[in-house]
Amino acid sequence: MELEIEIAMDLGTANTRIFHNDKMVVDEPSVVALERNSNRMIALGGKARSIQGKVHSNIKFIRPLREGVVAQYADSELLVHGLIKKAVPELSQSSIKMVVSIPSGCTEVEIQALRHVCEKSGVQKVFMLYGPQAAAIGIGIDVENPKGCMIVDIGGGITDIAVISLGGIVASKTIKMGGDSFTNDVIKHMKRRHGIVVSEHTAEFVKNDLGIVRSDVGQSEDYTVHGIDYNSSRKEVTVTLEEIALCVEKTVSHIEDVIIEVLEEISPELYQDLIESGIWLTGGGSLLRGLDKRFSDKFGIEFHVVDEPLYTVVHGTSLALKNLDKYAFLMK
Repeated sequence: MELEIEIAMDLGTANTRIFHNDKMVVDEPSVVALERNSNRMIALGGKARSIQGKVHSNIKFIRPLREGVVAQYADSELLVHGLIKKAVPELSQSSIKMVVSIPSGCTEVEIQALRHVCEKSGVQKVFMLYGPQAAAIGIGIDVENPKGCMIVDIGGGITDIAVISLGGIVASKTIKMGGDSFTNDVIKHMKRRHGIVVSEHTAEFVKNDLGIVRSDVGQSEDYTVHGIDYNSSRKEVTVTLEEIALCVEKTVSHIEDVIIEVLEEISPELYQDLIESGIWLTGGGSLLRGLDKRFSDKFGIEFHVVDEPLYTVVHGTSLALKNLDKYAFLMK
C-alpha cells in the first residue's frame, strides 16, 4: 500500500523551506548548479551555494524562480524535485500531498505553472495558499475574523503586502523588490562609491550589520569591507551606517509607497482595525534593524516584527495543511 506523506512548502525566490511532521526538514537556497553542455544537475540548495564562485566556467548557477514565480520550467522541476526528495527520501514509494505558498499577486497562468512543476516533481495533490494568508495563520491570527489584519512580507525577490478580513484578501500588492534588492543596492554602492566589487555574501553582511534607519546614524557605527578593485587587487574600505542607509533609501521608500497604495484601498473601518492591532512585518527583509520603527513613525501605526520572521509563512502553510478542512476555502 502506498504511503501518503504530507509536506508544507514555502517556495521562495531566495530560499525554500519545507515542513514535514511538524519539523523543518529543508531550509535551503533556491539555487541549482548545472553543467552548461548537458544541463546535468551538479548540486542544489546549500551545496550549490557553497561552491558558487569556486568552479570552472562549464558550471552555471541558476535561481529558477523569479519574483516568487516559475521563471524556468525545467530548472524549477530540478530544484523542486530535488528539495522534496531531501525532505522525503522515499519519494518514489509515496503519495505526496502538499500545500505550497504563492504570492498574492500571482496570475492564473503563474499558479498553473507552479502546479505543473510540483506535479512533475512527484506531488500527487497540490494545494496553494497565498503567502500573506499563510503568514497570518503562522502568526496565530484568526483569518476568518471580520477584524482586519495587514501583513507586509519582505521576502528575497518580492514584497507581498495584503490586508485580510473574513478569510479573504481585501487589498494587496506584490512588488518585485525585497531582500535581494537591498543586497544589490549595497553591491552597486560599493562599486560606485568605493570602486570595489564585493560578493553577494559580503553585501548581505554589510546590510544586516549596519541597518537602514537614518535616525540611527548617531550611533557612529562603521564596518570594514573587503573587495576587489579595478586592478583586480584586494582592497579594504570602511563604510558607515549613514552611507548604507542612503544607498538603500530608494528601495525602502518604494516599499513605503506601496504600503500607502494598499492602505488607500481599504475602508475606514478596516483602517481603524489596523490602528488598533498594528501591522505585521515578516520575511527576511523585516530583520533589517530599525525598519519597524521607521515604518511605525511614518504611518502612525505600530509595525510588529513577528517571532522568527523567516519561518512564518512555512509555519502557517504547515498549520493549514494540518487543518485542510478548516482552510479549504483559502486553497487554490
